Amino acid sequence: MTAFSTNSIHGGDHLKTTNDVITPIHVTTTYSYSSNPDELIPGGLTDPNTLVYSRENHPNAAQIEAIVESITGYPTVVYNSGLSAFNALITHVNPKTLAIGDGYHGCQGIADIWKRNFGLHQIHINDEEVAPDGKSSKWDSVKQGDLVHLETPLNPYGTYFDIRKYAKLAHDRGALLSVDATFAPPPLLDPFKFGADIVMHSATKFFGGHSDLLAGLLLVKDQEVKKSLLLDRLVLGSNIANLESALLVRSLRTFELRVARQSKSAETIVKFLDLHKKDFPVLDVLHHGSLQQQNDEKEKEWITEQMPNGHTPVFSIELTSEDQAKLLPSKLKLFRHATSLGGAESLIEWRAMSDDHISKKLLRLSIGLEDPRDLLEDLVRGLLAVGGEKEADVLIEEIKSLKI
Repeated sequence: MTAFSTNSIHGGDHLKTTNDVITPIHVTTTYSYSSNPDELIPGGLTDPNTLVYSRENHPNAAQIEAIVESITGYPTVVYNSGLSAFNALITHVNPKTLAIGDGYHGCQGIADIWKRNFGLHQIHINDEEVAPDGKSSKWDSVKQGDLVHLETPLNPYGTYFDIRKYAKLAHDRGALLSVDATFAPPPLLDPFKFGADIVMHSATKFFGGHSDLLAGLLLVKDQEVKKSLLLDRLVLGSNIANLESALLVRSLRTFELRVARQSKSAETIVKFLDLHKKDFPVLDVLHHGSLQQQNDEKEKEWITEQMPNGHTPVFSIELTSEDQAKLLPSKLKLFRHATSLGGAESLIEWRAMSDDHISKKLLRLSIGLEDPRDLLEDLVRGLLAVGGEKEADVLIEEIKSLKI
């Protein structure tokens, strides 16, 4: 059995229609039927080898699904964005009640559309399981066929939730658990191992890895669910386009290497900032899953099991004032001030620019593929400059001596 990195390069080879080493971009929208009348058989719209119309399927999209299935072991459906994947998830499950937590505002926006148009009842995923009076709870509304949607690691903080806990909450009520694991792609996290029924990724982020494509993924447990999702995708019009598919196939070839490097670099940076927090008067709070383990043995146990191959490359910081948070990105030379994450370049975002529910003092950082020592030096100089501090030489020398 071949390994992750091999599968990420060769997992879709059996679907290639040419002998090009790199699969060409198939720009056509429609495909010729067979000239043999005996081969004109209706159907086959979920067969990756049946090519009729690119809204149904096309070679590049089918190759993505085959590669991701090869590296994860789960049937996969690709979409033209992460939000298309979430809308497909809601459409497929068609819950009467949705338990959803904090996290990406786009998913919450889709849930609100379903509430407006179809009366979808929503509860917060962290509402009390048992009401204070012991008689009723918001969780009582979660029934057979409903959906519990968990985002872990959590956007924008990069902190973790115990998947097993929410799987039990869902399954005890006959509901399904979906997990948005965008911030911890393979090989960092496999939510199915801890009770997830469906896993979602905004593949725009780490799967894409180059900030040049939009894509979404749903991973499921069996082929029948995949077939149902593919038939829904056909009429929802949410299949990924040809060019984006080819770019995503390209990205998957370096997937494991990129994620492993970004994870290790983020952990190095977070550890240094945490150890030297007293040196940065402007740094109020540091959020990252690696820090959850420090003072709680119980949390350390499940986090170690749930994230066996490293931590998310995304973390957040809160400064002591809104003005300082808005100023910091302008003081950095290597971090681009932009939304999104998961690319080869490191990004920082004053998160209020794209999510007005978040603290105005918070900045989200996505660590790229630059040398972490260079990124740390950039952050240290920026934090000291925002705080009016000038002395950075001692910290910079310590950074330069770090073993990476």
